[in-house]
Amino acid sequence: MPKMIVSIDGVVIKEVQLTKDRTTLGRRPYNDIVIDNLAVSGEHAVLQMTGNEVYLEDLNSTNGTYINGKAVKKQLLQNNDTVEIGKYKIKYVNEVPGATFEKTMIMKPGMVPPAAPAGATAGAAAATGGDLADVKGAIKVLSGAAAGREVPLVKVVTTIGKPGVAVAAITKRPHGFVVAHVEGGNKPTLNGAAIGQEPVTLKNGDLLELAGTQMQFVQG
Repeated sequence: MPKMIVSIDGVVIKEVQLTKDRTTLGRRPYNDIVIDNLAVSGEHAVLQMTGNEVYLEDLNSTNGTYINGKAVKKQLLQNNDTVEIGKYKIKYVNEVPGATFEKTMIMKPGMVPPAAPAGATAGAAAATGGDLADVKGAIKVLSGAAAGREVPLVKVVTTIGKPGVAVAAITKRPHGFVVAHVEGGNKPTLNGAAIGQEPVTLKNGDLLELAGTQMQFVQG
């Protein structure tokens, strides 16, 4: 089910599941998504859901509506699009069924430290074919509907789990992989020990359990 995650300055303040054909967003209290800020118009925008597709339409707002930094009047939202209204960022999440173990999530600032070496971001290192290109690994699913499936860890950040229940992020570093808890009340476990938001280094053969699903990390 699609949802909108509202944040300001990297801090999530609310999550809203899109269950209606028409979901309004604005400063007035009668809106479905209320953002009480003067930069937001009383009736700022509307989200229209058709099947599994969601369109965002700006309602002639004073300050405009932006998607991924571009001003829009009406646009079809894609998974992980970021809607910007004033200083607020509203992330659109619409997971495709069956893609639970293959999705990438934008990390909140400060949650996962940048990859070494200092001064070089993980994305830049990957783009230039640096140290990260030599780091290989995979997650093997041991239980649940996807048992037997192996997911190569080819992205800089790969998130696994079920949104709203338990989500963990596996980040590729020049010297290996680390895992950290991202969201959900049920913390993932590594070899039986709970994982927090501080990244933990993964070793070949480590056993992960997340949202009732058991997985094994395999170093390439």
